Amino acid sequence: MSWPRDDAKLDRVRALMRERGLDALVVRAPDNVLYLTNFWGMKGYDAVVFPVEGEPALICLEPSREDAERTAWTTDIRLFGGYDEHDPRPPSLRALDLAAAVAAQYGAIGVELSLGTQAADRMVGEPTTFPKAWFDAFPRAQDATPLLNEARMIKTPQEIERMRLANAIAAAAMEHVQGLIRPGMTEAQIAAAWLGFVHGEGTGWAGAVELALGFALVWSGAGIKTFTATTNRPVVEGEPTLFEIWVCADGYWCDHTKNLVPGELSERYRELEQGLLGVYDDAVAFCVPGASLAELDRRVRAGIASLGFPGQPSHPVCHGVGARAHEPPYAHQAGGGEIREGMVLAIEPGCYWEGGGGLRVEDNYLITESGPERLCSFPDGVVQA
Repeated sequence: MSWPRDDAKLDRVRALMRERGLDALVVRAPDNVLYLTNFWGMKGYDAVVFPVEGEPALICLEPSREDAERTAWTTDIRLFGGYDEHDPRPPSLRALDLAAAVAAQYGAIGVELSLGTQAADRMVGEPTTFPKAWFDAFPRAQDATPLLNEARMIKTPQEIERMRLANAIAAAAMEHVQGLIRPGMTEAQIAAAWLGFVHGEGTGWAGAVELALGFALVWSGAGIKTFTATTNRPVVEGEPTLFEIWVCADGYWCDHTKNLVPGELSERYRELEQGLLGVYDDAVAFCVPGASLAELDRRVRAGIASLGFPGQPSHPVCHGVGARAHEPPYAHQAGGGEIREGMVLAIEPGCYWEGGGGLRVEDNYLITESGPERLCSFPDGVVQA
């Protein structure tokens, strides 16, 4: 969709560039290209040269020209071909040629040197990574990743509006599968129903979403583990079916863990749910501006240990969400940082029994002056189907 240029966001990036003495950023991760230009590419070959002063240059795959002209916040669009009869190299290297040529007019350059994760492009199935040539082209570049991480941690009103759309789609998809799930269905079948709703109904949602994509891991009963694949295991009556779910709506994400149960929840799971929700509610209440991220991690893990699960979970208990499903800040007891107004945090305590089974709860919270605001309307805990 063509969103108005988010000057609050771009001004914050430029202020951080001035602090670091940078004349331009050259970025290629799809989420950073989206963040700086509003253009969400198809194949992840695209790049942007973002100057501290003046118009950014979007380096764009030629078949995406119409999309770029319609959605991008810049009119300086430089096109490269997906195929060149004289050049057998991958398209990403033709993008690099253009980016390097544009960047040559600037002095101090920042490049994503320490990027560990990037979000999906719109095609998803073949994520495009950075070749050595990309880094070799900017031998004196500074690392732009810490700057972009700092900027992206605080959301603008437009970003929050876009994330509310993703959260609304996720909630509606959960309500949809709540009416469908039955014992004996497979994990994969109910996952497919959730995914189909997100893509089929989320695309075009409220007249404000051009493309919605869902990502899901679904496990039932003893299939619930910290992290594993969805299979053809059956949905179990009386035990949770856990949905680890992401929605991406035009490049902005939500990250949830929701739980459904066909029939009455068993007593051991009811006890686990009550204990884990106590830890979760305490963590949510702790998330106010100025609170320590390290203390949040310690607090959640101590609460989980008190339930009989010392050392758990092996996954983060809190992280940022925005133009990726997982982005800074991360809560870690050996780290630093504090919770700030304008952050959107995923809070996700979980505990798991040896041999299979367990529970995780997760939602996304906007940190406001008065405390955390939950962004998803679908309930936490185990919801009866």
